[in-house]
Amino acid sequence: MQRQKMLYEGKAKRVYEIARDDAYLVEFKDDATAFNGEKRGQIANKGALNNQMSAHFFRLLEQQGIRTHYLETLSDREMLVKRVRIIPIEVVVRNIVAGTLAKRLGLAEGVDLGRTVVEFYYKDDALGDPLINRSHALALKLATREQLDELEARALAINESLTAHLHACQLLLVDFKLEFGVTADGELLLADEISPDTCRLWDETTREKLDKDRFRRDLGGVEQAYEEVWRRLQQA
Repeated sequence: MQRQKMLYEGKAKRVYEIARDDAYLVEFKDDATAFNGEKRGQIANKGALNNQMSAHFFRLLEQQGIRTHYLETLSDREMLVKRVRIIPIEVVVRNIVAGTLAKRLGLAEGVDLGRTVVEFYYKDDALGDPLINRSHALALKLATREQLDELEARALAINESLTAHLHACQLLLVDFKLEFGVTADGELLLADEISPDTCRLWDETTREKLDKDRFRRDLGGVEQAYEEVWRRLQQA
């Protein structure tokens, strides 16, 4: 499919117009960033792996009645998606304490939260994607009350589906980030990607990290961790 104008280049993807007014072409990159872009590098074959894993998860969720922007996989690194206007809110779902939650609340990493926590972050790189509450989102007109309710409800449904699926792969879904968009017709869809870039995934038995934390924390074996997640997904 012929690319046209590049509309956007982010930390992990490029988005292009194509000869359709209802779809975009998304290219997944090998670039890796952490700490709001302060740390940069590359993870070999990450773009291809994340493209395939995101397609796998989107198809799974579609089968379970959760609408996404995914249309089809075009190549190893390219995906065709529906055109949406991204809501500038990152929805973070947490099942186990890790990352910034441990620092913010003084909790030990690895503690089971006992109930799922849903957080909203203002999607703004210049501000460092700050944590916000519903009142902030409404005051900034980032979303309506109804959309915020739906974002939380869908995030919880996605968490339930992914947790069960990943359990079959002997993987713990520690936490993950979601983004949503709205079509020209006003339909709310899950967008962006679902991959070890956006999810913390631990081996159920050893609790070995198999996600981007290996890059963030200089643990080594980053490429092998992504490949291991994809291997398990294919075998489940």
